[in-house]
Amino acid sequence: MEAPAAPHSPADPVSVEITVNSPDQMRELGRRLAKLLRAGDLVMLTGELGAGKTTLTRGLGEGLGVRGAVTSPTFVIARVHPSLGGGPPLVHVDAYRLSGGLDEMEDLDLDVSLPESVVVVEWGEGRVEELTEDRLHVLIHRAVGDTTDEVRHVTVTGLGGRWAPVDLGVLSA
Repeated sequence: MEAPAAPHSPADPVSVEITVNSPDQMRELGRRLAKLLRAGDLVMLTGELGAGKTTLTRGLGEGLGVRGAVTSPTFVIARVHPSLGGGPPLVHVDAYRLSGGLDEMEDLDLDVSLPESVVVVEWGEGRVEELTEDRLHVLIHRAVGDTTDEVRHVTVTGLGGRWAPVDLGVLSA
């Protein structure tokens, strides 16, 4: 029998690594992740073009039960998907074309949306960290040598006190 894990301090990041073998599995990961999210959560997605950021977000939208097809917001920068039930809306942002860091992000008023929404920012690293200390960082890497181009290694890291007590291990189930 394993000894219980030492409690995390709010400053300690918690993380889990998951191997995803197909776009369907990436969507399923998004659906599982949605069960852990609540209003006020910020999720930063990092990965190269075609890594699966939007596919993961599509699963998040399904898991959160929001209205509208979740597609890449590259050209509109941000889309709001209202909840079809009593849950929080999903604000899906693509910061790829934004070069001004937090100044340009402030124009989107994400700080206003954040308390009552789940905010997902693709390409958010280096742009949205100042919005909140509590955030999830999802890093998606293509597997080296994968001949099908579908295998991804996903690292989900919870930062801040909000994520210290959360068992991210349920995502790898």
